Amino acid sequence: MEYFSEIVRNAIRTVPDWPEPGVQFRDITTALQDRTVFRKLIDAFVHRYHSADIDAIAAVDARGFILGSPLAYELNASFVPVRKKGKLPFDTLVEDYKLEYGTASVELHKDAFKAGHRVVLVDDLIATGGTMLAATRLLRRIGVEIVEVAAMIDLPDLGGSDKLRAEGLSVFTVCQFSDS
Repeated sequence: MEYFSEIVRNAIRTVPDWPEPGVQFRDITTALQDRTVFRKLIDAFVHRYHSADIDAIAAVDARGFILGSPLAYELNASFVPVRKKGKLPFDTLVEDYKLEYGTASVELHKDAFKAGHRVVLVDDLIATGGTMLAATRLLRRIGVEIVEVAAMIDLPDLGGSDKLRAEGLSVFTVCQFSDS
């Protein structure tokens, strides 16, 4: 896995000072555009969960959908989008979370899961962990078992993966980028 992690890291473009000065933006589109890397990336997630009896993949809006959809398909599991507020047309549960300046919300349909479903929560990247933590609170309110939270990239310097682990969650990421 270490060799593969390096392949994925090398396929991700780093854009300095975007969207604002001081930010090192990790652009996953270059990895997705490489069909070999993208296939092996999805295969790595499939291999991890193929025998875990997963009922559903929940994926965070919007880049989590890119990884979550093919993973759900390959596992013969349901795909459930965790959306930004105002994007779902039926009865929803909403969870607010703090941003650096203000708040945001994620939501999911109330009937998306049955209590006890085994779910993997997927996003492209774990930074501060705010969105993933809000999504896990939604999932727990419905009563599902969160098998693991998973992402392509971890930015450990921002502390998100540690916050998720502190909530008792298992965390899987393919590669890390550190500023130190």
